[in-house]
Amino acid sequence: MDIKFPERLETFEQGIFSALNEKKNQLIAQGRTVYNMSVGTPDFKPGQHIIDALCQAAGDPENYKYALADLPELLDAVIYHYKQRYGVDLKRSEVTSIYGSQEGMAHISLALCDRGDIVLVPNPGYPVFSAGPFLCGADVRTYDLLPENNFLIDFDSIPDQLADEARFMIVSYPMNPVCVTAPDSFYEELIAFARKHNIIVIHDNAYSDIIYTGRPGRSFLSFDGAREVGVEFYSLSKSYNYTGARMSFVVGNEAIVRKFAKVRSQIDYGIFLPIQYGAIAALTGPQDAVTAQCEEYNRRNHALSESLTEAGWNVPLSQGTMFSWAHIPDNFDNSVDFVLELMDRSGLIVTPGSAFGSLGEGFVRFALVLSPEKIREAAAAVKKCGILER
Repeated sequence: MDIKFPERLETFEQGIFSALNEKKNQLIAQGRTVYNMSVGTPDFKPGQHIIDALCQAAGDPENYKYALADLPELLDAVIYHYKQRYGVDLKRSEVTSIYGSQEGMAHISLALCDRGDIVLVPNPGYPVFSAGPFLCGADVRTYDLLPENNFLIDFDSIPDQLADEARFMIVSYPMNPVCVTAPDSFYEELIAFARKHNIIVIHDNAYSDIIYTGRPGRSFLSFDGAREVGVEFYSLSKSYNYTGARMSFVVGNEAIVRKFAKVRSQIDYGIFLPIQYGAIAALTGPQDAVTAQCEEYNRRNHALSESLTEAGWNVPLSQGTMFSWAHIPDNFDNSVDFVLELMDRSGLIVTPGSAFGSLGEGFVRFALVLSPEKIREAAAAVKKCGILER
């Protein structure tokens, strides 16, 4: 039988993470020490009160039925958290759950645009920002994020006609992979831009609890007019280490939330109830561990920057996220080649910037998932292997 697959799948080659994982397993089989800083899976545990709430709910056979909808207590927990954490007042009709922000980004185009409609996404940017709209049949266009502009959007560089024709744009700060935060003035400019061009804003807010600049992370919805022009994705993955549970929310503009909830009602029967109960505990319980975790990420941030810079590779401090972003050394001109050689010679595994778009070429991303001691050990291995002196 001659099975033919859609041409759109030709866009997706083997993911770099799969290639790195295969190489990692080869090194381990050889007895090599590896320092895996490629994948952003937190190495911290969820709070015990979160685990207890989930486990208690999992002990009730009634909780294994279809959820069908978000628990009212879950919606109220999101409302409570947004008020306490961001000073934002929400209504239940302005909140809906999703199976993680990755799933939400993959499907929200179905609620917002028809086939061929234009969607604006960042370059460099997290891959699903482009893949989601593309799989929904949108015409994906990129806007440039450049080092000379601190990786912030230069709104003047986006042609008026393109902005007028676009249905929505995806924005994310603090941003993975470039690890920068945005000032308040940026969000004010973003909202004005959205109003001028009648373009919806989708703001991915995964890292507002992991910021190293000394100021608290903000919600997009904290700014006047934001709810008029868009919605925000809020995830429990990184703040509460609830990663595998896949628990996120879309909050903000009521009409968008309702349309997206309608789409999702056609493809699932609601979040597993024990996971909802764990999320309630996370959002309404003690938050001191979130602050302590951010402090530990910052210790890792400093350990990485200081030890690798001392070794001869200038790695700047990250402003936020659980990642760090740096130029590849001057003696290399291709991020994939550098990453593979770095891995083979030192055992340090990082992600080539080209995995995040054409403007990511020349950079690498580190995930801050090792202790400061292990990071310094990895930096010593990099220095010892001589790759920086090639």
